[in-house]
Amino acid sequence: MRASPGARTVLRRACEALMIAAPLCFLPALSPAAPFEDGPPPPSAPASEEEPESKAKSKLRSPEDGWFDLSGFLDTSYGFVPVVYPVTEPAVGYGAGVALAFMGRQKEDARPGLDRPNVTAVAGVYTENGTWGGALADLRTWGDERVQTFVALFGASVNLDFYGIGKIAILADQPLTYNLLPVGGLVQAKYRIGGSRTWVGLNYVFADTQVTFDAPDETPNLPDFRRDSRLGGLTPSFTYDSRDSIFTPSRGSYVEAMGGFYDDALGGDSHFQRVDVNAFQYLPLHPKLVLGLRAVGSFTFDRAPFYVLPYIDLRGVSKMRYQGRNAGEVEAELRWQFWKRFSLVGFVGEGRAWTESERFSRDHKVTAGGGGFRYEMARKYKLHMGVDVAWAGEGPAFYVIFGSAWMRP
Repeated sequence: MRASPGARTVLRRACEALMIAAPLCFLPALSPAAPFEDGPPPPSAPASEEEPESKAKSKLRSPEDGWFDLSGFLDTSYGFVPVVYPVTEPAVGYGAGVALAFMGRQKEDARPGLDRPNVTAVAGVYTENGTWGGALADLRTWGDERVQTFVALFGASVNLDFYGIGKIAILADQPLTYNLLPVGGLVQAKYRIGGSRTWVGLNYVFADTQVTFDAPDETPNLPDFRRDSRLGGLTPSFTYDSRDSIFTPSRGSYVEAMGGFYDDALGGDSHFQRVDVNAFQYLPLHPKLVLGLRAVGSFTFDRAPFYVLPYIDLRGVSKMRYQGRNAGEVEAELRWQFWKRFSLVGFVGEGRAWTESERFSRDHKVTAGGGGFRYEMARKYKLHMGVDVAWAGEGPAFYVIFGSAWMRP
């Protein structure tokens, strides 16, 4: 379940690596990929009581081809599940995330896409530039899987570089170093409309963030700048999801629109609004060839703090490197499963961040692309994992991809 624009900005920008690790924590809690349906799956044939124990299905190998496969493990996982995940985001450097998730046992007659067990998780992350973060989260379903709730508490200390809002020549070559120290929480509820694939939701987020800019080295008598900032806001959301998998989709659509309203009456000290629109389309061109298309737009109004302003979010571009009051990207990705469980991936995209929508007088425009490979890690769940290398004019960037680069749980 996704957070509101303000919550996502604080969590993602203040602790990007922690959010990258989060889907792993909830992996065993998610139902296998299958067509959306409300009725129970057909009953399976009972296992023979005389079947030798030595012939029991392996939890780490596929009975179809004998290759390494985690589907059997995920089918039976519950209780405490530890997770370790690498962090490769260029903005904060290399590091690792660690999580411990507690999952209830899934129902015997679980409906595909529904009947998810409840999950409680604690996670932490640390990177080579001194960035660290931690979160405690709880995901639950209610009312015959028609209501989903998500509650989280988080804290982090993130070291980043500030390049300005729009093009500022001096900062492009000599960015200011700063630290974000957010502490807060979020509460989210989503309701599924009838038996459809459409959800409506409402989020509340609060974050108290200390912002510290280091004084430039060439001005030793200038003190560091420090300011406290609070965010409090409500965000209604609309989501339509027809993907055949939340991990590595091969067909279907995902559309989401969110509008955040932040005000001192809601616990913050800033008054602004933010609108986020995300659209993804997956087209099977061939049984082994899938084209993915992505279009994203983010828009802010009134006086939003700089650290919640949108930025160009493409592989190969450091997080928050190119910011504006508005930002958007278009991206295409082609995946070719050329041999057994192995795939090659190629992608290209363009992003733009601007501050004055009427004149585009202070804007960034970036093109990025690259390639990578995938291995089909859990066939039943349509889960692929691999590595991407991307370029955007600043040297190559390396990414570990879990499921999809456009992951939306």
